[in-house]
Amino acid sequence: MTVPTLRIATRQSPLALWQAEHVAARLRTAHPDLRVELVPMTTRGDQILDRSLATVGGKGLFLKELEVAMLEGHADLAVHSLKDVPAELEPGFALPAVLPRADAADAFVSNHHADLAALPHGARVGTSSLRRQAQLRAARPDLELLDLRGNVGTRLAKLDAGHYDAIVLACAGLERLGLGERIRSRLAAPDWLPAPGQAAIAIEARADRPAVLEHLAVLDDAETRLAVSAERAMNHALGGSCTVPVGAWCTVTERGLHLAGLVGDAASGRLLRAEAHAAQDHAEALGREVAAALFAQGAGRLLGH
Repeated sequence: MTVPTLRIATRQSPLALWQAEHVAARLRTAHPDLRVELVPMTTRGDQILDRSLATVGGKGLFLKELEVAMLEGHADLAVHSLKDVPAELEPGFALPAVLPRADAADAFVSNHHADLAALPHGARVGTSSLRRQAQLRAARPDLELLDLRGNVGTRLAKLDAGHYDAIVLACAGLERLGLGERIRSRLAAPDWLPAPGQAAIAIEARADRPAVLEHLAVLDDAETRLAVSAERAMNHALGGSCTVPVGAWCTVTERGLHLAGLVGDAASGRLLRAEAHAAQDHAEALGREVAAALFAQGAGRLLGH
């Protein structure tokens, strides 16, 4: 069965539009006879900028309007940063494709300081991510951690205006927008863990649209799918969302999978870590195993369970 046109629901931020255009280009290459259109939308997550995501409902705020558009027939798929996709999808939706992952590290961005260690005592660092805050607090308890919302350009403008001594963003987002030169240093595994699924682009569609799912599945990257499946399974077992500081990093080798997980406390900088190995066909079980090891160390108390 052919699908003459695929309509992509996307947020209107520059990064979201870049990702949607990237998916559109990949789809046109894979299906030369297919028309692909973008349906830009504004979500509640984009509208509420004066409070942290943790206090207003989590990253699912970035998805809801896009899912409604698909349910009402205004769009056929949505493109997301996978780290923004809740560990459990809304009923009736699927992720038929996860694209090859980019650089999953976080970026230390500053106009005057080369890296985290070079910041002066009491420096102001901007990030609204509790995961980043917990790891910053663990590394540098002296820092003043301040909320930072808005799209990438807005965040950089606030740094350039002098509101912060440094900010932490995602390397992948900066590089996709042609802003890689703003990265002063990388905060990377194994010492610093990214969000589950960070730097991977996910395509969401209705589960009851087999022809659409078939068109999208050709973009799925098997290795990235394995890695993020383990990370997301760990996050799901922990009950993770953006309201708790959870980090995960899975590597795929010929010998199998290795998953490192982290649960932190943004207030104290306490970090719990666990890791495990598994065969490639046990990605989700590996995620649950690492979650169980974190619970055994007391993660439930940090997560409010």
